[in-house]
Amino acid sequence: MRREGIVATFSIVGRDSATGDLGVAVQSKFLGVGAVVPWARAGVGAIATQSYANTSYGPRGLELLADGIDPQAVLTELTRDDPEATQRQVGIVDAQGRAATFTGAGCYPWAGGRTGTNYACQGNILVNPETVDALADTFAQHSDLRLWDRLLMALAAAQTAGGDRRGQQSAALLVVRERGGYGGFNDRFIDLRVDEHPHPIDELRRILELHKLYLFKTDPADTVPLTPELIRELQGILQSTGDYTGPHTGTYDDATRSAMNIYVGRENLEERWPPDITQPTVIDRVVLDFMRTH
Repeated sequence: MRREGIVATFSIVGRDSATGDLGVAVQSKFLGVGAVVPWARAGVGAIATQSYANTSYGPRGLELLADGIDPQAVLTELTRDDPEATQRQVGIVDAQGRAATFTGAGCYPWAGGRTGTNYACQGNILVNPETVDALADTFAQHSDLRLWDRLLMALAAAQTAGGDRRGQQSAALLVVRERGGYGGFNDRFIDLRVDEHPHPIDELRRILELHKLYLFKTDPADTVPLTPELIRELQGILQSTGDYTGPHTGTYDDATRSAMNIYVGRENLEERWPPDITQPTVIDRVVLDFMRTH
């Protein structure tokens, strides 16, 4: 069998019990790990396939989960007729939070995994078993966080605990939600990859914050009243960017509205400031902070 390289890595597959979101986070000393390891489908499950990764395990495993087969039985089915099953490593969580992990006897040490309700953690060619323990413990201890932050925190903790003994190169984060993708046409709520970087987890965290800025919608609880004083401040900011030429009246008039729409369109902030707003009473704090610092 032709081999493309060892996807030696550590990963976590997880589910948010409050929202049903499913996801995978992974880091490896391997170029573009996000193109190989993470697979997920909203309402069905999430899978990480690694070591000498058999990428067919992703789509095949999701089909089996969709048929109602539990994760442990899915692992049995996937590895049953695979002549190189001893080289594989897999983690699975289904839409009910049931989890399973598999580490073939031929995976390079240290290799192993842990599972719990709503998560499966696994890694190979690791510095130590504490890497997988950090993945599992961090995820289990931070159920107050949203799934994407929780997965990334677990990934960072695992790296601190030891990580891949060959070093770092790439990382990825995939979170799926029913109609959660761009425009509501797919379930890829978050699909971010760092293909080549000396500190890929840190870079992935930076990109995740940009994703939140550009694609998350306004939290009604995180807004600021749009007072005349604040409107004057916005008019000053918009003047400095060349989008507004009028006086600082403190009134959200047509000229201010037009300038704000030009600014928002250029900076890709439409999810947080829709262009059809006519007489806003509040402004998204994230948008305001962005305008003040850029």
